[in-house]
This record gives sequence, structure tokens and C-alpha cells, in this order.
Amino acid sequence: MSIEGRHVVILSGGISHERDVSLRSGRRVADALLRAGAEVTIREPDQSLLPWLADAEYDVVWPVLHGASGENGALYSLLRAAGIPWVGSRPTAARLAWSKATSKALAKRAGIATPQSIVLPKETFRELGSESVIRALAQGIDFPAVVKPNEGGSAQGVTFVDDIAEFSRALVTAFTYDDEVLIEKKIIGTEVMVGVLDLGEGPFAVPAVEVEPKAGVFDYAARYNAGETTYYAPARLEPELAERVQSIALAAFEAIGLSDMARIDFIIDEAGEPWFIEADPIPGLTETSLLPLGIEAAGMELADVYAKLAEIASARRAPGPEVIAEP
Repeated sequence: MSIEGRHVVILSGGISHERDVSLRSGRRVADALLRAGAEVTIREPDQSLLPWLADAEYDVVWPVLHGASGENGALYSLLRAAGIPWVGSRPTAARLAWSKATSKALAKRAGIATPQSIVLPKETFRELGSESVIRALAQGIDFPAVVKPNEGGSAQGVTFVDDIAEFSRALVTAFTYDDEVLIEKKIIGTEVMVGVLDLGEGPFAVPAVEVEPKAGVFDYAARYNAGETTYYAPARLEPELAERVQSIALAAFEAIGLSDMARIDFIIDEAGEPWFIEADPIPGLTETSLLPLGIEAAGMELADVYAKLAEIASARRAPGPEVIAEP
């Protein structure tokens, strides 16, 4: 089987805060698949999508949707129910990864180090009073800390806080993006991201990519504006540590139950310990995104990898609604 001549429907855009990133990722995937000889259609996830999918002729769907509409597993569940093959993880695994708190818990259960954290819904602050909750948090969380939406991507809504006085503003920012906030101990060190792929012979990790943002923070602008970040692919790690972080990324991928591809994010502290931060089952695939850099660092061509992912997925047929099991 080859992807040449097969029809791939790419879903990109949407209405999330990460719409622009999704559109750029979708275009890059489309270009790569076209180079591999596939027929490609790019579609928005709008009200006409499901009827169109029911009637159109195609071989596989590739969702490149960032934000809740694409990454929380709901779309995968609909595709599965309709018997439509797609590139990506199973619905339950995507949902588990979408919640940072849940993915951290699964990583911890697998013996992977992850920073101390607590997750709280907006209702807790309303019921118990913001000032009282913040004072309680300050006693249980080590500073500096990171305040972020529990569900969300591209570092949107993330604030670093050095003391209790900065909590209120950070919480307001995080709650702009989600109704649950994750407060996490900040790990000082080197940020690296590891891509994990499964091209039909089992999952494997590509070389880690190190980021060095000019502003010191790998925020939305640093991720997607050219020239704002220096990327090292592969990361500047000693061989033993590089191999170790790849092994941990693979363990996290399997602990969460992910499929096809994902990006696993770490911070390596000054003692050389990798700390799991989060997993992204629909990573950015733009010209500045990290999974493509890792693939190229492994000596692989993006067109070949994307074609293989689409080819494998097109051979799958979704067997109806997924039975949801406890993680």
C-alpha cells in the first residue's frame, strides 16, 4: 500500500485560540503529502463538515486541530462512531492527554518524575473566596511556580509567579482559557521536547529538540514567530542523557495510551533530571514546530513520515463507539 493517489482530508482551522497555528500546520502537512503523491483536501471543522464527510470519497482524515475542539477526543469519537479512519490517537487517550493534570498523574504512576502540582476549578475560588484559596495555595506550593490552564496548548494563559502577590493576576489569565487551573512548581532548567512516532512497527522516539527563547520564556510568540527562539535539533545533551529522555518520552507515550504521533515536553533541571510537563497528541506542525524538527534531526523526510502515518491510518476502520474505561 502507498499513499500515492490516495485522498487525505486535512482538518485545520476551527474557532479555538490556536486557529492560526492549526491553519499553518494543516498547510504544511498538505504540502508534504502532495510531495508524496497524495490527493489532499483541506477542510474547516464547521457545520457542514459531518454531512460532507458522510458523502465525500476519501481514504483517511487527518485532524490538525489545536484547542479543545480538536484535542479533547470529541472529534475522534465522532469519526470512530461513523467508521471513518483518522491519523491520531484513540478518543480516550486524546482526552487523557488533553488534561495536563491527568497526563501528569499517568506519568507519575509509570514512575516518571513530574513537578508537584495542584488543579482547581474556578468554582473553588468562588465558593471559598479567592483570597483564602490563594493563601492556602501559597502554603502548599513552592515558589517560583507556574500557573496555567489545565486544558490548553501553545503556552497560552501561562504565567510564572515568584510570590503570593502575583497569584491573582496569574489566575485571571489562566481562567481566560479554561475553567480549571493547574498550579505547578517551576522547574529551572533546559526545555526539551521529544517526538514519538509509530510508523507501523511500534512507537519510537526521535531526537529531543532544545529550545532557547530570546525572551527567556517559550510562550506563544516564541513558539510561532520566526527568529524569537533558537532551536537545537538534536538537543545539546550528553549522549546518555539524550537517550534517557527519549526513553522517558516513549514511556509517557505508552502510559497515556497514545498512538501514531505525539510530542512529550520536559524540563531538564540543573542536576540532569528530566521532568515530564505534558503530552500533546496533536502537536504543532508548522515551520517552527518541534516535532518536524525532531523528525528531520533523525534523518527522516517529513513527506515520507507523513505519508506513512496517513497510509497506516487509511488501512484502519473504526469499529464504532469506543468503550470508555478508567485509566
